[in-house]
Amino acid sequence: MYVIQYIAILASLGIMVYVLGKYGKKEMTWQGFIFWESLLIIMLIISLKPIETSIFIKNLLGLGRGLDALFVVLIGLNYILMFRIYMRIDKTEREITELTRKMAIELQEIKEDLKKLEK
Repeated sequence: MYVIQYIAILASLGIMVYVLGKYGKKEMTWQGFIFWESLLIIMLIISLKPIETSIFIKNLLGLGRGLDALFVVLIGLNYILMFRIYMRIDKTEREITELTRKMAIELQEIKEDLKKLEK
């Protein structure tokens, strides 16, 4: 095995422990936990058997070289992750807008109530 494989294995295991700790502290949902642990297990498998994994993906996707296939798969995963992040940001922005509207309405009602009390 190459040094880079050892580094990748240690990094994968370290991040797996970190994710497990976040889940244990209730800072991560179980869906997020399963998602990240699955990705890290895949990274661990690729680190342990890079050539076999490359050949398998190459044959599965029908590309000329295994490395090309790995890049195609990783680019696809990146797009999926970016889409998920975009959707969460959009949802958060909508929630903030809704809360701001509710607070503005309540503030206006409080101001009106204060004016009535002053009279």
